[in-house]
Order: sequence, then C-alpha cells, then structure tokens
Amino acid sequence: MPGFVLLVRPRGDGDAAIGIGFTVTKKIGGAVVRNRMKRRFRALAREILPHAGVPGADHVLIGRNTGVERDYALLATELRKALAKAAR
Repeated sequence: MPGFVLLVRPRGDGDAAIGIGFTVTKKIGGAVVRNRMKRRFRALAREILPHAGVPGADHVLIGRNTGVERDYALLATELRKALAKAAR
C-alpha cells in the first residue's frame, strides 16, 4: 500500500498549468510529523510533477500513516507509478 493517495482532476479551463495540493490529517501524527510529510510531498512534486504530471489538471496528495517512515526513493517510485496510471 502506497504512503499516499493521489487524486488527479482535469480542470477543463484550457490552461496547461499543473496544480498541486497536499493534505495530511491529524490522524497521521502531531504537527512535526505532518509538516515533515508535507515537506517530503513538496520535494517530490518539484522533482516529478513537471515531467510526469497531467497538464491542465489539479493533483492532490493525501498522506497516509505508512508514508511517514517510508524511504524517499520508494515514495518517488510510487508517485511516478500513480501518475503514469492517472495519465491513461
């Protein structure tokens, strides 16, 4: 099971910009843990979304409990796989 849930929704406004949002609930942990997870999501988004994101769509990463202790490289692989699936 991945460390996050990815939601991708086309905006349909003709703009090719890629939108991104992050959400991590209090169920995941305290503020320090949630902020760490959001920092990791931001780094992943900067690295991967410009190349693999769906143009003209909004992407939302929702943190899961298992994502906090997951290796960064594994999260990157999971995000690439999820984006490839969403692009179909």
